[in-house]
Amino acid sequence: MCKKSNRKKIFINIMKISKNLSTGLQIACAATISCFLLTSCGGSSEKGSKTDSLATNMDSSMSEKSIKPMGEAPSWAPDIKPEMQAVIEKLASYKDTPIPQLTAQEARKNHTPTDAVMDLIKENNIAVPASMVDTMGKDIPAKGGNIHLRIYTPKTGSAPFPVIVYYHGGGFVIANLDVYDASAKGLAEQTGAVVVSVAYRLAPEHKFPTAHNDAYAAYLWTVSNAASIKGDPKNIAVAGESAGGNLAANVSIMARDKGAQIPVHQVLVYPVAGSDMTTKSYQKYAAAKPLDKPMMEWFVKNYLNNMSEAKDSRISLVNANLKGLPSTTIITAEIDPLQNDGEMLAEKLKAADVKVDSKNYSGVTHEFFGMAAVVPQAKDAQAYASDALKKAFKK
Repeated sequence: MCKKSNRKKIFINIMKISKNLSTGLQIACAATISCFLLTSCGGSSEKGSKTDSLATNMDSSMSEKSIKPMGEAPSWAPDIKPEMQAVIEKLASYKDTPIPQLTAQEARKNHTPTDAVMDLIKENNIAVPASMVDTMGKDIPAKGGNIHLRIYTPKTGSAPFPVIVYYHGGGFVIANLDVYDASAKGLAEQTGAVVVSVAYRLAPEHKFPTAHNDAYAAYLWTVSNAASIKGDPKNIAVAGESAGGNLAANVSIMARDKGAQIPVHQVLVYPVAGSDMTTKSYQKYAAAKPLDKPMMEWFVKNYLNNMSEAKDSRISLVNANLKGLPSTTIITAEIDPLQNDGEMLAEKLKAADVKVDSKNYSGVTHEFFGMAAVVPQAKDAQAYASDALKKAFKK
């Protein structure tokens, strides 16, 4: 048998050599060497041994592959995180026509940040874990048409599960359930909840307040039909990103005003919460990507019937009556015109005696939340949101 000090030296040398190998070979190497050290070198199989710790650290370092950007940080974000910059670079590489120059129908054909993330995963041979949820589609009636739902159900655990009604982003105009699949799936997997992702109807085909009404209709359907999707009808939260964050908050407000069951918690990720496009973050990040000020102006023009509706409290949540709303988690991104929207909403909610936890993530942009596969801050943000949801569900 080899001595303890020799085992450690062997392990360290192997780690150095393996850095030049592909990710798959690194992982295989880690497993093989771990086994060798635990048998031929007489390593202890006792839980918590130093050899076990080394093996765990090695496996972890090899499975988390760092993505590097190609060029210098953009002028609008000198402190951008490298992984986030790599996503933005990939998105720019598609050379799509800027969205404000397109019709809504044309804009929906542009590449998305999700496309950039998926390409980086492929190019860097990043292993994607097997899904821990099953999905199914469901169409439900709404005023003047139908709404499609995608339902994510945990593969393990016992029903009834808590439920999250989730609303995607896209300025009420673009994007779909596929673009925000990673966010919905991540929340389902990390909370052990059923997630109902809502494909509300988009503008300009369906103007304000269609998306808001669809969002509420989907929530009411979920409350009434939770048991049929293995959910607990008394344990339902709402969550959303960007425009979807606005919708999630509006669902809570509408439930309160109409005497319906109020969500047990709401997670609002960089929500649209105001109509003021002269805030500090709008000025500082007017040229940011993937969301800039011209895009926000384009979204508003496409969704609203007229510009005076921007003052409506359903759009400008900071002017809404926020009393009696559920406990709230607000997540914002530093490099985002909407950073101040989320921060102001957090303060307004606190002033209305609503329990609020909020966190701003430095060095990342709008849309980062669903990028956990490549952006470390997204992984942290999903865990932060999921922890808050799990606490609310336990109550």
